[in-house]
Amino acid sequence: MEEQINQMPRIGDLAPDFEANTTYGPIKFSEFNKGSWVILFSHPADFTPVCTTEMSGFALRSEEFKALNTKLMGLSIDSIHSHVAWVNNVKKNSGVLFNFPIVADIDMKVSKLYGMLQPNESETAAVRAVFIIDPTGKVRLIMYYPLNVGRNMDEIVRALKALQVSDKHNVALPLNWVPGEKVIVPPPKTVEEMEEREKSDYEMMDFYLAKKDL
Repeated sequence: MEEQINQMPRIGDLAPDFEANTTYGPIKFSEFNKGSWVILFSHPADFTPVCTTEMSGFALRSEEFKALNTKLMGLSIDSIHSHVAWVNNVKKNSGVLFNFPIVADIDMKVSKLYGMLQPNESETAAVRAVFIIDPTGKVRLIMYYPLNVGRNMDEIVRALKALQVSDKHNVALPLNWVPGEKVIVPPPKTVEEMEEREKSDYEMMDFYLAKKDL
């Protein structure tokens, strides 16, 4: 049983498919994911302070994610009635609507499928996991936070943009990269490529570390 709880997909794996009831009705994940990026994120429980700030943060930036062809999906081990009541409560008190589906994972099926349960942290509440999944259904990035530390929304957005830029331009991104900064070009694989690199106008520390503007 413990082995099942700790199981989690790895970077490069296809995201496990599932069907679940959500605040926007029944959803099959592979259909929801088709043709767009998805950020699937779990939270420990409804009506809790840190989770409320995080879910509100996702909601307030939902248009930014939409512009990046990215859908949001939350999850916690609560009933659909609890989810809907929480959505209503936050909207009434702050004016913020959680305008993305929240999975009602009362049987912990999806949490176990994605390794969101960490028994030494809690056996009944999902940790703060973030899975960034590309339009082909492949897991591209995973972040895990404990129950008592909220996520950094700017970093989630930055990481998503970095993945999309890397895919589009076949480049890598250096430490602390943000859009608009130079990117790293792949290192040369032959002597001829190395010599061409040395003649280029790239910003180079050496032939194997070269940056360029996009």
